[in-house]
Amino acid sequence: MANAAWKLKPGTTWRDKLEQRHPKHGTVVDSRGKKLLIPRPLDVDAAVRQVRKGRVMTIGDLRDRLAAGTGANSACPLCTGIFLRIVAETAEENLRAGRKRVAPWWRIVGEDGSLNPKLPGATKTQASRLRSEGVAMVRGHAEVK
Repeated sequence: MANAAWKLKPGTTWRDKLEQRHPKHGTVVDSRGKKLLIPRPLDVDAAVRQVRKGRVMTIGDLRDRLAAGTGANSACPLCTGIFLRIVAETAEENLRAGRKRVAPWWRIVGEDGSLNPKLPGATKTQASRLRSEGVAMVRGHAEVK
C-alpha cells in the first residue's frame, strides 16, 4: 500500500508536518548548473491556495510559481512532490475536523493533466472534486488549458 510509509508518529498531525521548520530551505545548483529552490511545505500550501476554483495547474507550473522571484530556475521536483502530499493530507485532516477553507490540492495535476494516485483518496477523490468544480475530464486526465 502506497500510504503505509506515510504513517504519522502518535500525537503528530499532518498540520504539524506542514508547519515543521525545514533547515534545507533555500537554493541549490543541480548537476546541469540550474538553480533549484528547496521550498518549505508552507510555501507549497500558499501556492496551491492561489489556484482558483474550476482551474488546474500542472506540477511543473507549481514549481515555476514557487521559484518565481527567488533567482531559481524552478523548485526541486522531489521536495515539491513530498510537500504537496503533506499539503493534501493536511487539507483532508482539516476537512474531517469541519474546516471549510483548505488548500485545494486536487487542482494540481501532472504535466499531461494526469491525476496523482499518491494523494489522498488516489485519483478517485481528485477526479470527483475536479468534476464538481466543472473541470473537463478526458480519459482520467484533467483538461489543462
